[in-house]
Amino acid sequence: MIKRSFLVLMSLLMTGVIAKAQMQETGQDIDYNVISTAVPFMIIAPDARSAAMGDAGVSTAPDVYSMHWNAAKYAFIEDDFSIGLAYSPWLRKLVPDMNIAYLAVSKRMSNRSTVAGSLRYFTLGEINFRGPGNEDLGTYSPNEFSIDVAYSRKLGDYLSAAVSGRFIYSHLTQGVTNYSRAAWSVAADVGVYYQKPINIGTIDGEFSWGVAITNMGNKMSYSNANSRTDFIPTNLRFGPSLKLNIDEFNSVALTLDLNKLLVPTPPEYAYYTDSLGVLHPQYDENGNRVIAKGMDNNVSMIQGMIQSFYDAPGGFSEELKEFTLSIGAEYWYNKVFAVRAGFFHEAREKGNRRYLTFGAGLRYNVFALDVSYLVPVNNTATSGTNPLEGTLRFNLAFNINKWDGNTKLEKVD
Repeated sequence: MIKRSFLVLMSLLMTGVIAKAQMQETGQDIDYNVISTAVPFMIIAPDARSAAMGDAGVSTAPDVYSMHWNAAKYAFIEDDFSIGLAYSPWLRKLVPDMNIAYLAVSKRMSNRSTVAGSLRYFTLGEINFRGPGNEDLGTYSPNEFSIDVAYSRKLGDYLSAAVSGRFIYSHLTQGVTNYSRAAWSVAADVGVYYQKPINIGTIDGEFSWGVAITNMGNKMSYSNANSRTDFIPTNLRFGPSLKLNIDEFNSVALTLDLNKLLVPTPPEYAYYTDSLGVLHPQYDENGNRVIAKGMDNNVSMIQGMIQSFYDAPGGFSEELKEFTLSIGAEYWYNKVFAVRAGFFHEAREKGNRRYLTFGAGLRYNVFALDVSYLVPVNNTATSGTNPLEGTLRFNLAFNINKWDGNTKLEKVD
């Protein structure tokens, strides 16, 4: 059992991001302007394959874990029925018993359509809650989960689209105080995927691209005492992939993802200095904080999605920094053994996550096993280490009744 307060718990969840955002709020360091949301576990890559390619997956070859990246890929999945289970110890440099588990299932209904579902479970391990007077409030196991269903359908020979529904439940406070409660949200995803065979000289392959908007849902609240609500991590993801079949036994694929949270950017608030040189927040006649730069981020979900493209206090240059970049590569030998690598980049002002990823995969009959490993290329300023260092992910898939090739490629009206 590990004794730590709820404030420490929330700091761990955001891997230091909240602390940076708070510096911006108090005027101590306006270089950092991190976008924080509720349920950040919803944007953590759940599967080892995409995690090994720098967290890229919007246009990679379809598999049972496509729900997180782009459910439209399911329409082109080669397996009739697939089950996948993924697991990752999370932030083990800080907390020894925090982990993420992910269960996914897909079933082809016809040559044109596929249905899928998934369950994501995030546990923070055992936590001893302490009160304002350091009194013992008990030991609990905070957890969060989401349940998803998706329908994917081909719109032509090379194009597909999908819609997904999602229920999100977050029980972090465990009812320790009278004013705290579990939070929940209902969200939806939409996605488009394009996949077409190509030839480059004597080498054949496939070119694909994908676009997905995920986690479009209502804001969440953990308190009965006030009306404060937090955005969930609505996300835009898009990018291309290119696969080349070098010969009968060797193939290589390259992929690129761009991501942007469709959540309002925190504004830069105005302050004034009193006669003693003390800095104070500035309020208007209605008791609201005065915004020096940027826009009010206390808006609806739809307004927040739209506003997220132009509300950064630093203007267009800061908006560009809100995009993260994922680059990945995958090599297959004889469709049995795979080696993967990737790179993830996030601007310093927006969280400063930068890391290399590596992994491998093995296919044997109907079984598939994947593993990935994360290597940060930057450390935190406070501890000199990175809490993501050494992150491992594992997943096992069971693919039943491979879809017949001739039927799969049958022309769609």
